[in-house]
Amino acid sequence: MSWRKDQGRAERGYHHGNLKEALLQAALDLISKKGPAGFTFADAARMAGVSPAAPYRHFRDRDELIASIAQRGFEQFESLLTQAWDDGRPDTVTAFERVGKAYLAFAREEPAFYSAMFESGLPPDANPTLMAASERAFAIIRAAAERLAALAPPGMPRPPAMMMALHIWSMSHGVASLFGRGDAARRKLPMSPEELLEAEVLIYLRGLGFATDRRPGTGTADEKPAGERSGPWGKAK
Repeated sequence: MSWRKDQGRAERGYHHGNLKEALLQAALDLISKKGPAGFTFADAARMAGVSPAAPYRHFRDRDELIASIAQRGFEQFESLLTQAWDDGRPDTVTAFERVGKAYLAFAREEPAFYSAMFESGLPPDANPTLMAASERAFAIIRAAAERLAALAPPGMPRPPAMMMALHIWSMSHGVASLFGRGDAARRKLPMSPEELLEAEVLIYLRGLGFATDRRPGTGTADEKPAGERSGPWGKAK
């Protein structure tokens, strides 16, 4: 089931046989308004229109309820990143740009899911299903980093793909959390969040020794061997 933040209350209300989904939607709405730590199990039951004891039919406690929301968020996140990456087509850098844009778009368009996924304080390893969902989403970023690492210039040691994935994920998450959410940013930017992330990644890649020029007149990067490229690392995001 996929939820959107603009679904009406009538869709959220409890109907016979749909208690679990009603509770999940109620909790998602509460996270949107109060954050993942701002409501109780009873609050979720009240918003769903059921008794305080009803949620225990499907969830052990509030943490398990939030973990279920986070899991579904990661599943949607994985789908979005997979579509954006598109197995690196038409070239690595262009595909990587789309992944960065998709990351920021998810944080902006699904702030409640994003909050449940990254700000709930739940240890992923305490819930195997949640952990598996989060690992599948991260695997898209790692796959992109592996392609980037493979394009290292001649004579330069290839940077570890996991290291690059973690660094790029940290940059993406930082920009998304501070400036790319649906809520108000802490400070105004003289650029878009997408442009800020682009600049960060370019500086990072230059620090690793990658060239960062576009091929003149194309706006895209080619996939020739590193010694034949005129700079493949244009606007990576």
